[in-house]
Amino acid sequence: MAEIELVNVKKSFGTVDVIKGINLQADHGEFVVFVGPSGCGKSTLLRMICGLETISSGQLLIGNEDMSDVEASGRGTAMMIQSQGLYPHMTVAQNMSFGLRMANMLAQEVDARVNRAADILRVRDLLDRKPKDLSGGQRQRVAIGCAILREPKVFLFDEPLSNLDAQLRVQMRIELTKLHHNIGATMIYVTHDQVEAMAMADKIVVLRDGLVEQIGSPLELYLSPDNKFVGGFMGSPEMNFLNAEVHTSDGVSANLSVTGAPDYLLSIPLRAGKTVAQGQKVTIGIRPEHLLGTVDGSGIDVQVEVSEDLDGSTYLFGKLKDGQKMIVKFECDTPLHSGSTVSAQLKEIYCHLFDLDGIALSRAAGNIRNKDAVV
Repeated sequence: MAEIELVNVKKSFGTVDVIKGINLQADHGEFVVFVGPSGCGKSTLLRMICGLETISSGQLLIGNEDMSDVEASGRGTAMMIQSQGLYPHMTVAQNMSFGLRMANMLAQEVDARVNRAADILRVRDLLDRKPKDLSGGQRQRVAIGCAILREPKVFLFDEPLSNLDAQLRVQMRIELTKLHHNIGATMIYVTHDQVEAMAMADKIVVLRDGLVEQIGSPLELYLSPDNKFVGGFMGSPEMNFLNAEVHTSDGVSANLSVTGAPDYLLSIPLRAGKTVAQGQKVTIGIRPEHLLGTVDGSGIDVQVEVSEDLDGSTYLFGKLKDGQKMIVKFECDTPLHSGSTVSAQLKEIYCHLFDLDGIALSRAAGNIRNKDAVV
C-alpha cells in the first residue's frame, strides 16, 4: 500500500519559512493535486516528498514507513517535471529501458516491461524513434513510460503539461487520468492551473504562503469553499465578490443587501455555529455562471465594460453603480457592447457569504450534490 502522510511538515531556507506546518494524508490509489498561486510552496512540498529537498521538521510516511530522512532513491517514488529529460541519442525503447538495464535486469524481462508500458501509453509504434522525431505529447507519454517502468509506489508530477499548447494539454490530462485508472497508483500532481486540478483530482489541496487553505474533492471546494481565497481561486472566470450589509438574522439565515444595490434583498443560509449581527459588513461571493443576466431590469444593474464570447457563452465584465466589479454569464442572443446595461439576478441558493476576514459564514452553495460539505 502507498498511503502518504505528512505530519506537521516544515521547510525553511535560512530564516525564511517556506512550508509552515502541513498535515496531509493521501490514500492509496488517490490522485491528489496540489494547487495554488506561484510561490505558495507546492513544488517545494512535492520535492520534499520525493527526497530532493530535506525536511526541516515534521514527519513523512510512505506506506506507513518513516521516509523523512531516507534518500530519494529509497523512497519508491518517481518524479516527472516540465521538461521530459529524454536522452536525445537514444530511441524511445532505449530511453524507457535505461534504468532497468542499469540495474542489470534480464533483457527478456526488460523487453516485456517496455512493451507493457508502451501498450498502456499507446507508444508501441514509436519505440524505434528518437525524441526529435516525436511530438510534444508523444515525448511526454514516453517520459511517463520511463517512470512507469520503475514501478514506483508513488508518482509525482511537477507541472508536467505546462510546456504544451492548450489543445495538447487537454489531451494529455485525459491520458494521465486514464493512466491513473489503469494502474491504480497513488499520484500527486502539482499545478497552478485550477481547471486542471478540477478536471483530474480525487482530492485537491489548496496552498497559500506555505499553508493549506482547504482540502477536499473538486466539488467540495467549488460549492463550499472555507474562505474567500479558495472561493476566488477555484473556478474560471473567478468568483464575484460584492460588499454587503446584514439587515436581520434569525441565526439560521442572514437577510442582507448588496451595497451597490441597497433595494435588492437576499436571504443566505448560515453555517452551523456562525452568527451575524444587524449592520455587520460582509462579502457576498457568487460565480458568474450562477448569475442570471437579463435585459428586463429585474435585478442588479451592471454596466458592461467588456464582452467576451467563450465556449458558446458570453461573459460580461462590468461594474455596479458604486464601481464594484462584476462578471456575468449571459445566455441571451441580444448583442451587448461597452456601455450597455444588464440586470443580474443573484440565485440565493448559490450565494456564498464571508466575513471581512474572508472566513465562510454560509452553508454549501446549492445545498445539493455535496451534502457531506454542509456543516
